[in-house]
Amino acid sequence: MRPPRPPRQRPQPPPYPGEYLLPWQSSSPQPPPRWPAPATVPVPAPGHHGDLRRLRTAYRVLRRVATLTALGYFTLFLLLSGYAPGLMTDPVGDGGLTTGLLLGLCQLPVTLVAIAVYEWTARRTVDPLCAGLRNRGARHDRDDGPTERRRSGARP
Repeated sequence: MRPPRPPRQRPQPPPYPGEYLLPWQSSSPQPPPRWPAPATVPVPAPGHHGDLRRLRTAYRVLRRVATLTALGYFTLFLLLSGYAPGLMTDPVGDGGLTTGLLLGLCQLPVTLVAIAVYEWTARRTVDPLCAGLRNRGARHDRDDGPTERRRSGARP
């Protein structure tokens, strides 16, 4: 057997008329703002634009090549130090310079070469894509004239 349900209570009306202003209100409450109507012409999402996708890909390749060059050399140095100590302690020449010391000293030039290749590749691949997007955006901003011209349907 089920327990009896409590009777439904109706909300009580406020103790004041609807037009009555409370002490902290200066005027009647404004209706909530309406959301603007959705655009009728579909606008492509920024992440799906072809030029932006090419720019993102070029920049990703650029980062990976530079990072793997510098970190790859350092990882090779660490692996040789750990697993080939005989090779790393072999003398190079007559001056007492060992292979490990020589490879360690070459770390700075390899890093500088990675930075130079990064800058060269960026100027060659990424910067032209950025300039093209920037010019296209500036041209688009210039083409947006007064609203009267847009309303009339005239093309710039």
